[in-house]
Amino acid sequence: MKLGVVVGNVTSTINTRDFEDRTLLLVDIVGPDGVPAGGYQIAVDSIGAGAGETVLLLDEGNGARQVLGAPGAPIRTVVIGIVDEVSDGEA
Repeated sequence: MKLGVVVGNVTSTINTRDFEDRTLLLVDIVGPDGVPAGGYQIAVDSIGAGAGETVLLLDEGNGARQVLGAPGAPIRTVVIGIVDEVSDGEA
């Protein structure tokens, strides 16, 4: 799993049927401190995340397809949560 910040949507006019009625998000990968870690992911949104939100990404194709109920789809990364807080475990 990875943390990321949604920076926008990805729109394509021609795509596979597996992406119909699904939102694709451009996500900037960040570390636990919220600082960009380098790199972006395009992820299928499964929860209604929006720009500026910190999200939890499942970046493993088989698991992502299971979450979406799309076993044969060409999907690798899915947004599975909106993060409220990241703490270091110290009280």
